[in-house]
Amino acid sequence: MKKIYALLLLAFGCMSYSYAQGNVSGIVVSDVEKVPVPGVSVYIKGEPKGAVTTDFDGNFVIKVQQNEGILVFSYVGFKTKEVPFSGTQKLNVSLAEEVSTLNEVVVVGYGTQKKSDVTGAIGSVKSENFNKGVVANAGQLIQGKVAGVNVTAASGEPGANQDIIIRGVGSLRSGTTPLYVVDGFVLDNSGNGVATNPLNFINPQDIESIDVLKDASAAAIYGSRAANGVIVITTKKGAKGQAKINLSMTTGFSSLANKVDVFSADEFRRQVAAVNGNLQDGGANTDWQDELTRTGVSQNVNLSMNGGTDKSNYAASVGMDNQEGILQNSDLKRYSGRLNLNQKALNDKLNVAFNLTATKLENSRPDARNVVGNMLTLNPTDAVYVNGQPNVNLSNDAVNPLISQRIYSDETTNNRILANISPSYEFIKGLTYKFNLGVDYSMSQRDIQVLPYTSATNTTESTLNNIVTNNNNVLYENTLTYNFNVKAHNFTVLAGQSYQKTQVNQKNFNFRGFPDNGVEPKNQIGAAGDLRSKSSSAVENELQSFFGRLNYGYDNKYLLTATLRADGSTKFGSDNSYAYFPSVALGWNITKEDFLKESEVVNNLKLRASWGQTGVQEIPSKKTKTSYTESNSGYDTYPLDPTDTDLASYPYGSIYTRLANPALQWEVSTQTNIGLDFSLFNSRLSGTVDYFNKVSDNILLEVAPVDPIQPASTYWTNIPNMEVRNNGIEVALDYSSDKSKDFSYSIGGNVSFTKNKVVNSPYKILTTGAAQGGGQTGATINGVLNGHPIGSFYMLDFTGIGPDGQNQFADTNGDGSILDNDRIVAGSALPDYIYAFYLNLKYKNFDFVANFNGAGGNKIYNHVAMTSFNRGNLANSFNTTDRASQYLNEASTNSNTVSTRYLEDGSYLRLNNATLGYNLSPKLVGLGDVMDNIRLSVTGQNLFVITKYSGYDPEINTGTSVGEIQAFGIDYFSYPRSRTIVFGLNVAF
Repeated sequence: MKKIYALLLLAFGCMSYSYAQGNVSGIVVSDVEKVPVPGVSVYIKGEPKGAVTTDFDGNFVIKVQQNEGILVFSYVGFKTKEVPFSGTQKLNVSLAEEVSTLNEVVVVGYGTQKKSDVTGAIGSVKSENFNKGVVANAGQLIQGKVAGVNVTAASGEPGANQDIIIRGVGSLRSGTTPLYVVDGFVLDNSGNGVATNPLNFINPQDIESIDVLKDASAAAIYGSRAANGVIVITTKKGAKGQAKINLSMTTGFSSLANKVDVFSADEFRRQVAAVNGNLQDGGANTDWQDELTRTGVSQNVNLSMNGGTDKSNYAASVGMDNQEGILQNSDLKRYSGRLNLNQKALNDKLNVAFNLTATKLENSRPDARNVVGNMLTLNPTDAVYVNGQPNVNLSNDAVNPLISQRIYSDETTNNRILANISPSYEFIKGLTYKFNLGVDYSMSQRDIQVLPYTSATNTTESTLNNIVTNNNNVLYENTLTYNFNVKAHNFTVLAGQSYQKTQVNQKNFNFRGFPDNGVEPKNQIGAAGDLRSKSSSAVENELQSFFGRLNYGYDNKYLLTATLRADGSTKFGSDNSYAYFPSVALGWNITKEDFLKESEVVNNLKLRASWGQTGVQEIPSKKTKTSYTESNSGYDTYPLDPTDTDLASYPYGSIYTRLANPALQWEVSTQTNIGLDFSLFNSRLSGTVDYFNKVSDNILLEVAPVDPIQPASTYWTNIPNMEVRNNGIEVALDYSSDKSKDFSYSIGGNVSFTKNKVVNSPYKILTTGAAQGGGQTGATINGVLNGHPIGSFYMLDFTGIGPDGQNQFADTNGDGSILDNDRIVAGSALPDYIYAFYLNLKYKNFDFVANFNGAGGNKIYNHVAMTSFNRGNLANSFNTTDRASQYLNEASTNSNTVSTRYLEDGSYLRLNNATLGYNLSPKLVGLGDVMDNIRLSVTGQNLFVITKYSGYDPEINTGTSVGEIQAFGIDYFSYPRSRTIVFGLNVAF
């Protein structure tokens, strides 16, 4: 009997072994068309080395070692699917198509389109591809991400203003600012009283995508405000499904990224002696760059929730962001809340969308120019402290910057609400009416104050500048959209009307003479000894618009987009109250043709061509109207009383400050674009190539009248025949490996070449950047010259130091004298090309991404070097760099004249950000029933920069505008950039 049991047990074991070594077979089909999918990778979960692939008919057979388990099915273009198996059953598996880049939806003006149907030049960046780290605003998220878009920070200050240039600078007055649209609401570019970037009010973690409308075809639907391009920001929305909660927390540590190589204390002593200077030796060894910077600690906490049903969905978030700058008294705090709701009713014909963003910003700013100036020029032999207190006896009677930091403050509080509600109703199939009502309300208060201070060598009078600004922007829009098909013909027709009203009012009070009683001036205005000045202003502008767009497609092969917008603005006179902005674009999906339809190499090939016009209306208000002021000086008055003997007793007369110009009209930008979109090798390799030509004319400018006998000194006009031309090429490439593997990667990048040129200018030069400081103020650094790019540096050509120890400059016209007419164009602040590239690696639960960006062909004027790093300052015991001792025979009295001596190469390559992340399974830490995912990450920002520029950073621009014409490429004691390490935790519930 025992033998029988043993034989049975052996037989059962053999059967079990045979059973475990069995096969699982089946067929894989597509989810929609139900056709077999060949080439699908099939493997047991956790054992990718044993993978097999489906044959031409979608069949597979795989050996299994277990009685049950999970098979993984993956293929490019389809979503990876896991299917459990038991025994040797035959499986029928259907795979859902992955949303390809061609089916991705991009946001265009007043609607959306599939990427495959887009005929204009649009760059789109999704949230998963945003730049990571300590980020204050939307511009930082897309730096280096879109070809042809140059994002440059004005300084390293938290939340600093940015120059965002889309396809070159096309205007003088309006600068580079594109039009921003947030969830369908058009933001006004008027100042809201906040000195830093106006986009800081949007929490970057609330943003789902950013679409950049680059060419006129894409942007013309926004008409008179779209000449500098349009940036469309879409915040995160809810979706059908179980409620999801996401908590993210980051902590960042920022420090000075790069030091300027000024002399150490020992070097300083030797160098002052070498130039026979007056050494004021304090006996210490101080690095003022270390003393006046700090490690800034930044913290961010964001909690978001979203979910929904078939009829409604929601997304809500609250966030707190506290960024410390590397200079004292430099902070940006943001408290934000967002609520997005969507509700359907009436058999899904009625849809109501509601978006609300509320933000409180608290911004503290240092007197950066003075702080940076002190960092670079204070005597390094002076002690910072004496007996534990700030040293009050610095060389040259300088105020200890630690005291300056204590007595100076610049604080702004801004409260802002952006809300819009958009009900839409579908009357019949495809015909939808939508109403959009929105408001953007902002109120800010800024207090710039100096506390009273007295020492043996210095006295500071207490002052307060109080500025209150209110900005109210209301938008009403009505649109009617009709989608319909006639056999192979597809039509989308849009007609709309828009009305927007902006009101800005500001009050400014300047006090001085506060008592030294320990109370801040802003808290005791009544104690001020003197009201130095007071002013107020109110501006109201209206924009009435009508627009229409036709999208036509035939058989998904041939595409047409035609747009027309009419804008009427109160900024312009009665002669030109309305302007019209047309555009047309064509597209050809070549891969839909029979000769490419079955191609296994070319997955997408689309040719695009467009032409269109956009406008610029960003001029100060009321410039078409007459303006007066009162005066009782000179010939502005005469005595009515014959007994009056001096002007003080004469009555005031009314005089012109501005003449009426009802003929003033928009600048117009005309742009053509030819583009090619492609993807190859199962969409592994994809890219775009675009050529564009953009010409801006009708240039708006404030000029002096030709007739010397005029009642006003300047007036606004359109310059006839003057043009600003931009043309260039943009290329973007991306390659991705098989993402189903344990190890996968993607690489890519973009580069754009832009040539900028001003033609037919009637002026020799329009100064943009001018020098500042004692003996320098007003001297031209760069400007607008005929036949050259905007921001061209126009100055004397430095050739060395002469026998007399003074500057020598090239006599370019050969007349034997060095005068202003010897100045040359010595390069431009605008780069010839910008580029970016990235590397993305993934191995199991680890991922790594690095983003690089750079620019080339541009110059930077080192105003800091001209002002401070000279032999005269060194001789007087101010610190400098080795520039001051570069020429041994240079005289200490040599002047620091604007010249090519201080012009440097601005090219650079930067590792913008790099992130290493790990997705931790909650099950491993016993939280599988509570959490869906735990992500840990570390990010480095501005890890290194390769450049020849000798200042703090080549990505800089602190030159001030001249005559409301924007400056470029001038470094004037800029707030230094930091290097930041950020540690992050993200938990999904």
